Amino acid sequence: MPSHTRGLLIALGGVLLVSFDALMVRLAAAPHWDIVFWRGWLICLTLALWMLVNRQSFTLPTRVRDRWLIIATIILLSGNTTLFVLSVANTAAANTVVILAASPFFAALFSRVFLREPVRPRTWAAIFAAVAGVLVVFGGGLQGGTGIGDFYALLLAICLGAHLTILRRFPAVPRLPLICLSGAVAGLMAIPFASPFALSLQSYAVVGVMGIVQMPLAMLMIAAATRYISSPEVSLCLLVETVLGPIWVWWLLSEAVPELTFIGGGVILLTVAIHGWLGLRESRA
Repeated sequence: MPSHTRGLLIALGGVLLVSFDALMVRLAAAPHWDIVFWRGWLICLTLALWMLVNRQSFTLPTRVRDRWLIIATIILLSGNTTLFVLSVANTAAANTVVILAASPFFAALFSRVFLREPVRPRTWAAIFAAVAGVLVVFGGGLQGGTGIGDFYALLLAICLGAHLTILRRFPAVPRLPLICLSGAVAGLMAIPFASPFALSLQSYAVVGVMGIVQMPLAMLMIAAATRYISSPEVSLCLLVETVLGPIWVWWLLSEAVPELTFIGGGVILLTVAIHGWLGLRESRA
């Protein structure tokens, strides 16, 4: 099998697993802070075991300022874990995933401001289009009383964009240790608000699958895919989550997708797809 095809299949497999994330949060049927607690700690322990078996090490940068940036990205990642669960708990799953799809454009904006990287005109156009799509989704959320969940999703997209910007500053830093440590931070943050030992058997089963199998395996597959295909191609594969995530929740739980989410999500999805396709074409030129 050609390495490019192998990379695409691995990436799509990882994204397919990620696409069940919102559904798993719904099926857990548990208080959101309990989900954050177990999800964080189980991801941490699973990835720590994987790194121990594979003898992976993690070394902080030598400069103190750079070390603080790495600590910041761990905190941002833990915020991602927490904000995703809070968002899905307070709005339609479709709203969460379509707003999250705008995160690459926040990364581009932060890269321009903090890394002084030039932003191409097509990226600026994409940023404005994505913001317009997010505002449409927000409008529907305010009408339907789910504005707080949409706000969490927007914070999630901003945190993820900031996280991607810091990783761009340190491309040699391994990703898995950061994800592992962020799980521990998320679990620690949840302790004051959680009652993690009072869940039903169904809830324990779902969060167990989520934290031990689904998310760690998805993260490992997406990380492995970058060895074979380019970043723009991985970004395009990630669009599959935006499409499939709401479909799983609708199909299995009959959760309707708000009309304005269809419109705003369509704008965001089309924008990301066109922008990613143009970037892929440039990288192959």
